[in-house]
Amino acid sequence: MSDYIAVSTLTIAVVGGTGKEGKGLAYRWAKAGLKVIIGSRQLEKAEAAVSDLKSLGVSSTALSAMTNLDAAMKADIVVVTVPYTAHRPLLDELKTVLQGKIVIDVTVPLVPPKVTKVQMPAAGSAAQEARQLLGEDVKITSAFQNISFERLMGEGKIDCDVLVCGTDKDTRKLVIELAKLAGLTAWDAGPLENSVVVEGMTSVLIGINKQFSVPSAGIQITGVPRP
Repeated sequence: MSDYIAVSTLTIAVVGGTGKEGKGLAYRWAKAGLKVIIGSRQLEKAEAAVSDLKSLGVSSTALSAMTNLDAAMKADIVVVTVPYTAHRPLLDELKTVLQGKIVIDVTVPLVPPKVTKVQMPAAGSAAQEARQLLGEDVKITSAFQNISFERLMGEGKIDCDVLVCGTDKDTRKLVIELAKLAGLTAWDAGPLENSVVVEGMTSVLIGINKQFSVPSAGIQITGVPRP
């Protein structure tokens, strides 16, 4: 399922997709020709997000709008892009329909107002918390936390890397391919336990953004051949 032809046939639901990160990922995948559903608690907000992206030239056949629950039901891959305060309530709502699916968790456990301070939950990370909530029949990866909306909404290849942690190697490989289709370079960062590092890096990057008054600090892996 991790080769290009197979990935291109999958349907992706971006739940919480009306926020910046979700909308940016949906834009990239829809531009690449993937079928993307934007989900929201309110259908009207999802429809508005789809309208916004279509105005930017995304094919009308690539995007659709649904509630979070309907989007998760229809999709092969569910991408969770909600604030941490909504993370547990959303997963509790979707738990039944997520069984047997792939979940890409983009959530970062930021605790305002100290968002530049790493503050991880008792489970270790948001992705590990998702694992506890959803059970072993859901394949979970943690990825895309460190890519800014501003970069996603640009054109062409993005000069930031993605670290992909997950429950199994095949699922990580699939998400790496999805990152490639979005114009990103991604790396297999190992098991889901390693997501504590990836999620925590977001607070570091937010701090750098504030120091230099920029919106989109990122990371790149060096010292190895670029894929």
